[in-house]
Amino acid sequence: MVVSSHLVFGQSAVSHADIIAVARHGARVSLAPELLQALADCRSLIDRAIAEDKPVYGLTTGLGAGVDTRLDVADLVAFQNRVPQARAVGVGAALPAETVRALMAARLAGFTSASSGASPSVAEALAAALNAHFHPVVPALGSIGTADLSPLSAMVRGLMGHGEVALDGDIMEAAEALSKAGLEPLKLGPRDGHALVVGNSLSIGRACLALDDLGRLLDWSFASLALSFEAFRASVTVLDQRALARRPAFGQQEAGERLSALLAGSSLLKEGAARRLQDPLSYRCAPQIWGALVHAFEEAAVATEIELAGAGDNPIVLADEGELIHNGNFDTTAFALSWERLGLAIAQCASATAWRTMKIMSPGISELPRFLTAHGGSRTGFATVQKTVSALEAEIRHLAHPVAFAPIPVADGVEDHASMAPSVIAKTEAMIERFRYLVAIELVATAQAAELRGVESELGAGTAVAYEKVRGQVPPLTEDRAMGPDFQKLSEFIRLNDAGR
Repeated sequence: MVVSSHLVFGQSAVSHADIIAVARHGARVSLAPELLQALADCRSLIDRAIAEDKPVYGLTTGLGAGVDTRLDVADLVAFQNRVPQARAVGVGAALPAETVRALMAARLAGFTSASSGASPSVAEALAAALNAHFHPVVPALGSIGTADLSPLSAMVRGLMGHGEVALDGDIMEAAEALSKAGLEPLKLGPRDGHALVVGNSLSIGRACLALDDLGRLLDWSFASLALSFEAFRASVTVLDQRALARRPAFGQQEAGERLSALLAGSSLLKEGAARRLQDPLSYRCAPQIWGALVHAFEEAAVATEIELAGAGDNPIVLADEGELIHNGNFDTTAFALSWERLGLAIAQCASATAWRTMKIMSPGISELPRFLTAHGGSRTGFATVQKTVSALEAEIRHLAHPVAFAPIPVADGVEDHASMAPSVIAKTEAMIERFRYLVAIELVATAQAAELRGVESELGAGTAVAYEKVRGQVPPLTEDRAMGPDFQKLSEFIRLNDAGR
């Protein structure tokens, strides 16, 4: 994948690939002149609302339960400075730098809809901080998904010169970091504090990172599945598009096509190569199971792009129509449910991966040496690996349980619903990590099984590539050794490298 080193926000819709370029690859950010003009036009509507003393949420009124409190004109700026201070209530471990960058980039993307009413200088300050690798320390816990108020408040405080900041990897006081980075402390005008913290930027930014990770892992899981077909000598009739088309469940035809492409040229495709008429369901239903994951991944990606391009501000500023509209666009229920569905799909594939890994070690099912060792019972082989497989699958299954139910009401009962999107994305990240380990283990086991079967030189176009990449990282198990480091090494390789040629 070619990663852009410079992105201009405001020229076109920001994609999750753009967020990755900023968060993980350090792409520089600038703002299109037309975006700055659009922000200025929206800002003029904010100024007019103040001049006319209109009741506008978070501008001339308090926030949350304080919506019934009108603010004095003389207090408007001070109130905006109090907004991030009062909402910096996050706790827990600090988010990694790439997550903070994703959060910052996602909030900047939110300004490209030119509907927030934020000052152009606010957007410019965010871009400058990203380019200076100025990363406020942001605690991981404290948001329920009705705007990520606490993490965004921690970010804003850092830009203002409060709290701690990571600059080039060193933690220091924010004021010192601003000076070293050559940045001026952010000055907030009316509306600015609220406009900065009202986005769902932690959820969206982390979702972009998760999509990047899972997109690569999905390809590897297909390669692992196909290599397992090879080593087990599974029947390929289950990939026949004529059958798959007769009940075209979400994604299954695409999954069948991908597996067929990986197996192209394999000796497994020859008549009589399969050992059984019908295999266990973790093989036989692979197109259906992986098709569900393909579909869920695509849905979550679309949901994330909608959030990136959309305006989650309240109120929405419509400069062309001269209107401010109070709304609920900050609610991310649909987004959270798409990610819950994705987590459930990961769990289904993780379970099937675990079962195949167990079965290929069992001589009664695979017709290979028990625990994939040629030395018999005097060696452990892959026997104790089954405990790791079992633990990983159980944790994934636990994490798949939905968390996107409304928590207890807050703000004196005014805010009585929340999507829990930050928690949904966080647990999906944990599932992806564990699924990656399962895929790494299956790859190592099936590479060994292919060698014991004697088919490592007869693999398909895609499975041969996967086999060679595995063997480039992990040697065959000829004598008992600590295999945890092998799985860790291959998992890290999968995290960073594409599965293709």
